[in-house]
Amino acid sequence: MSPRTARLISPFTAAAAALALGGTVLAAASPASAATRNGVCEAGEFCYYFNSDNQGSVSDFTGSVADYGTKQPSCYDFKGPGAGKGKCIKNEAASVWNRSSKTVRVYYNSDYGGSVYQDFAPGAKGNLKPGLKNQNASHRFLSSAPPIGCKTDGTHTRLPTTILVYRKALDRVDRVDFKTYIKNVLPNEWRSHWPAESLKAGAIAVKHFGWYWALRSASKTPSGQCYDVTDDTASQVYKPGSATAATNAAVDATWGVRMTRDGKIFKAQYCSTTTKCRHWVTGDWMSQTGSRDKAEAGWSYRRILTYYYTGITLGS
Repeated sequence: MSPRTARLISPFTAAAAALALGGTVLAAASPASAATRNGVCEAGEFCYYFNSDNQGSVSDFTGSVADYGTKQPSCYDFKGPGAGKGKCIKNEAASVWNRSSKTVRVYYNSDYGGSVYQDFAPGAKGNLKPGLKNQNASHRFLSSAPPIGCKTDGTHTRLPTTILVYRKALDRVDRVDFKTYIKNVLPNEWRSHWPAESLKAGAIAVKHFGWYWALRSASKTPSGQCYDVTDDTASQVYKPGSATAATNAAVDATWGVRMTRDGKIFKAQYCSTTTKCRHWVTGDWMSQTGSRDKAEAGWSYRRILTYYYTGITLGS
């Protein structure tokens, strides 16, 4: 077993006997962007067009969207008059107009992932390039130049905006929006029907485990690509599209909470039960089922975290 990847029990998979170590913007658009969509490309918006050269029906946005959806009535569709009206925009857009004040990046994959993307500066109009035309799966408003290569923009006091995830079965590394990543890990490590305080404790542990490794970017795939975490139990189980309302609420409620030891982000390990974790150093891990039991007994997520992780500070 390498020093980097101890093992955590995931009690929710067939491989529950194996130990593993555990510690995306949203899996859907923000309510603000959904509320202002009217099929007209207005100032401040980023707009897709169904046809090339800014022709056909328009789908307009004021924020980032990690997954457009593929079926009505829940997908993001073309709303303006013209060809394509009513169609879901995923893999159907041909051109764009960026009327916002920020650079917008269009991605080939959902969750702001994949190596194929195209940036549109404020005011830019144009066709999607080959490889993205009718192959658009997400877009993101960039507040500043995003990290590239093996770099992160996170520090011990500031969350990273993205994390490098090695998708083992796909044999590729995706740079995933950090909050999207957390939201699509938590339901695979904590059961969504568990008490809210347990889910909040889990959200903070999952976030800090990912944060810890995002500050390092020290691992390499067999082909030499750098990554922060894997998408399986060697790190944390990441499954795009798995986010739930209950786990998303836990992530949102605790997003501003920072858990440190001696002022630094630490490797917040967790595993299934106290029995399974007994060989780990006490105070460096949390029991997943233990967090459930304590939440059911009325403990707050803060009390749960300080019980399992010794010498920590919970701040903002």
